[in-house]
Amino acid sequence: MHAGKEKVSRISLAPVLLAFSLAAGNVFLAPAAYALSELHKIPGQAANETPAQGSAQGQSQPQGATPGVPMAEPLVNSQNNQGVDKTPGAQDNSKPTEVIYDISKVPEPVRKMREQIVEAAASGDLERLRPLMGAGADQTQVTVGEPTDDPIGTLKDLSGDPDGDEILAIMLDIISTGFVHVGQGTPDDMYVWPYFAEKDLKSLTPPERVELLRIVTAGDLSDMQEFGGYNFYRLGITPEGKWKFFTAGD
Repeated sequence: MHAGKEKVSRISLAPVLLAFSLAAGNVFLAPAAYALSELHKIPGQAANETPAQGSAQGQSQPQGATPGVPMAEPLVNSQNNQGVDKTPGAQDNSKPTEVIYDISKVPEPVRKMREQIVEAAASGDLERLRPLMGAGADQTQVTVGEPTDDPIGTLKDLSGDPDGDEILAIMLDIISTGFVHVGQGTPDDMYVWPYFAEKDLKSLTPPERVELLRIVTAGDLSDMQEFGGYNFYRLGITPEGKWKFFTAGD
């Protein structure tokens, strides 16, 4: 008996609801269109914000480089995607950093150390780098994190060949680029190669991309742009001529 009343009630209300919906079609259609537009919004984006406004802004870094020698395929590690490891002494990225090409503008100890590294790397003998690396607390850093007891052995292990020729070629290409002076007036004052370590890779000009591709592959560059910055090898020398590090930046 109860179910019968419910059935009658539904039948009698149907024409009323249909008429009301036809008379007020715009009222029902407007919310549906608004809901569809909401599907295109990025989660967390403000109501009046465009996708471009909601995207992260790139960091400002330096530009330019000089030609290097041809090299084997690099050893980019693109697995760690949590952020870019900052060069020690890196400056405020909101300020443009001057890219230096003229080695005569740096202190004599820096020029001398760079020349010795170039000569040793070009010889094809990793052991010729050992006297330049120091020892103990002053030893050149070749890994991120804990120091290694044998930096030459570590570099050989990082190379794609058993003799370490690839890592020497990479070193030559790195130190032949433009470079930057970071950390002025701090304990981390040093000259850093390549300048890409302080550059927003998404803002590279076509010539700058070509310069970077002399060091890394196109796939590596794509990974770096997704990663958030340059994460291949970089080399640092202090104003006093101490070879501070030769490490990958990830």
